[in-house]
Amino acid sequence: MTTIYLIRHGQAEGNLYRRCHSWHNGLLTLKGREQVKALEKRFEDIHFDAVYSSDLYRAMSTAGAIYRSRGLALRVDPDLREIGAGVWEDVPWGQLLHDHRNALTAFLACDPSWQVEGCETFAQVRTRMTATVERIAAAHPGQTVAVVSHGCALRTALSGWLGFSLEEIRQVPLPDNAAVAKLEVEDGHVNVVYYNDNRHLGAAACPPASSAYGIPGMEKNALRFRPLLLPQEKEQYLASRRDGWQASHGAMDGFDGKKFLTVAQENSAHNENCVLLALLGDIPVGILQMDWQQEAEQQAGRLPFFYMMPEFRSKGLSVQLLGHAVCTYRAKGRRVLRLRCAPENERAKKFYTSHGFYKVGEEPGGVGHLDTMEKYIGLEL
Repeated sequence: MTTIYLIRHGQAEGNLYRRCHSWHNGLLTLKGREQVKALEKRFEDIHFDAVYSSDLYRAMSTAGAIYRSRGLALRVDPDLREIGAGVWEDVPWGQLLHDHRNALTAFLACDPSWQVEGCETFAQVRTRMTATVERIAAAHPGQTVAVVSHGCALRTALSGWLGFSLEEIRQVPLPDNAAVAKLEVEDGHVNVVYYNDNRHLGAAACPPASSAYGIPGMEKNALRFRPLLLPQEKEQYLASRRDGWQASHGAMDGFDGKKFLTVAQENSAHNENCVLLALLGDIPVGILQMDWQQEAEQQAGRLPFFYMMPEFRSKGLSVQLLGHAVCTYRAKGRRVLRLRCAPENERAKKFYTSHGFYKVGEEPGGVGHLDTMEKYIGLEL
């Protein structure tokens, strides 16, 4: 009999940033790295003969909890990937909800008829995952193997082994980040001993995956983005700039709205997607301004303005603006995000440092100097 531990990767950028990261590569978050440490402790007394992973970074990084300390080679297999989402790859869930509500509802319900351009179907994923896991088991008779894969792919395969039809996939909960399932495989028969076990995570656990992927949850927390129209929407931009300045400095001394608007218009003239309005449904919630030209030679991505409207602060939405910037600049080959923050703006500094930014210097600005902060965004394990 072969024992297989099926593990979903730890929390990844797509989970945190609320984006469709199926085959799209991204990194583990800080919480995801905590979950890897929890997995390492959970399995510290279990012998493993082999470790397999999908070829996506978030899965390979999670597999490090097991293979590194044992001196095992990581066996990378692209057949363990997440379901392929085709043209939906790296699109914010809020955008899909706005543009393709019916198709997204079908996807979240694991409807076997769901299909978009370039995707895999649920039937294809079940066939792929079932064959791959059973092939791995056949290659390791009598041994214990770890297999790291992805939420939807694992759910689709597990539902089949549990006897559910393709139409019944949703009856099996989506595995939580870094949750574990245990299989016993013998003579081609797969016995699911348990699944979606996350008791090892403790405080590192994320909210249940099943609650994060329902349409009601999407309505409450999934943002979309559209270009801010300048100069037509300049008053909205300037009002946001004034509020951001007041929140940062506690006064309006030194505020130069004309200068800020000129820079924003220059950024938009370079590309309309440099200055974006973030929306919850059709409600504006923030502004994300990027300068694609500044410091490009340093492989840095500048954020001249990062703003959430007061009524939407402290609701867990700001990270989606950060995620959009990360994904945009990473696609352009940038290795760091760079921004300026007023030293006295404790609220902003707490947010930035909690998401991997650190101070690298100081620059003139505001009513004195501003802290220059960076976040590494390169794709490395």
